[in-house]
Amino acid sequence: MSAEQTPAPETLVSTGPRPLRLTAAAALTALEGLALLAGGALILVLGLTGDPDDRQQAVTGGVTLIVLALLPLFAARGLLGRRSWSRGPAIITQIMALPVAYNLLQADSIAIPGGIVLGAVAVTALVLLVNQETTRALGIRGPGNASE
Repeated sequence: MSAEQTPAPETLVSTGPRPLRLTAAAALTALEGLALLAGGALILVLGLTGDPDDRQQAVTGGVTLIVLALLPLFAARGLLGRRSWSRGPAIITQIMALPVAYNLLQADSIAIPGGIVLGAVAVTALVLLVNQETTRALGIRGPGNASE
């Protein structure tokens, strides 16, 4: 096939309206990214202005959460733009959220409702991300369909 006959990767993605499932998955992924960003900023500010047990550990933890927030935020932006690469980081974000939700559920404190919400968001986003309509909207082909 010549270059003129081979469609560009962007043309393989459907051009109709963005499916609601894809938009919802992007919104949930962005919500997780924003929560990480807010938590990291809070830990960083409290570490710098408060009286933490270990200031260096608080600052490191805050910066780490802020950097980790970039993964779901970039993934959400990619999902909204129908970029096929964005589904992988979004799925990884959800898989990483599940053990965090489990640990929050094991706490004997106010963290339990947070664990319930995080677990529900992660499972819902995973279901939306692996949905056939979402996969098709992102232009992702299944195994054995690469030659189509």
